[in-house]
Amino acid sequence: MLTKKQHELICFINDRLAETGVSPSFEEMKDALDLKSKSGVHRLISALEERQFLRRLPNRARALEVLKVPERAEKRGAVPKPNNFRPLPEPANDVIEIPLHGRIAAGVPIEAFESSAMLAVPAALLGNGEHYALEVSGDSMVEAGILDGDYALIRRTDVARDGEIVVALIEENEATLKYFRREGAMVRLDPANRAYDPQRYRPAQVRVQGRLAGLLRRYD
Repeated sequence: MLTKKQHELICFINDRLAETGVSPSFEEMKDALDLKSKSGVHRLISALEERQFLRRLPNRARALEVLKVPERAEKRGAVPKPNNFRPLPEPANDVIEIPLHGRIAAGVPIEAFESSAMLAVPAALLGNGEHYALEVSGDSMVEAGILDGDYALIRRTDVARDGEIVVALIEENEATLKYFRREGAMVRLDPANRAYDPQRYRPAQVRVQGRLAGLLRRYD
C-alpha cells in the first residue's frame, strides 16, 4: 500500500511525463507535494522504487520511468487500495540525435564553440524545423526554470519576437541565452534572475541563432 504522499508523487510524475515527455525536477516535486526539502522527495522516490512503481534511468536525459500507477482515488484524499493498479503502455522510446554545440552562458556571455558531439532527445520534445542543443552554464535564467547543466533544445531561426527566449550571438563570437526584446533603436537581452542586469546592444551587434524549443535535465 502506498502512503498518501507516495500516491501523490507517482501520479504527479506520471502526469508530467505524459504531458511533456520529461520527468519533473526535484524542486518541482517538492513544491507540488508541499514538502519542506528535496530530501523528502528522495525518500519518496526510493520508496516507490522499492515497491516497483518507479525506476531511475542512469545516464539518460529522461531520468525517471513510471512502471505502474495506482488507480486514482474517487474522492480527494482517499487512500488507494493495495495492489489496485493499472499497467502503463510501453513508454515511447523514439529518440532523435541532434548536434550538441558546446556550452552557452545563461549569465555573462561566453565564447560560442562547435563540437561534433550528438545528444539523443525524445522525439516528442521537438517540433518541425532543424534543431541543435547547448549545455547551459550559469544561473541568470533560473526564474524561467532554466538551470545550470540543463540542455537547451534550440530551433534554428534568425528572427525572434519580443519575449521569446533566444540564442543571441554578440559581436559574432559570444553567445548567450536570454529573453529577446526591442527597446527603441536597441536590442535588449533580459535575464530571468533579479541579480542580473539587462544587456543592451545595437541591432548590428546581435544576431539571433535560434529560439528555445525545450529543455532536458539530468538527475544524478
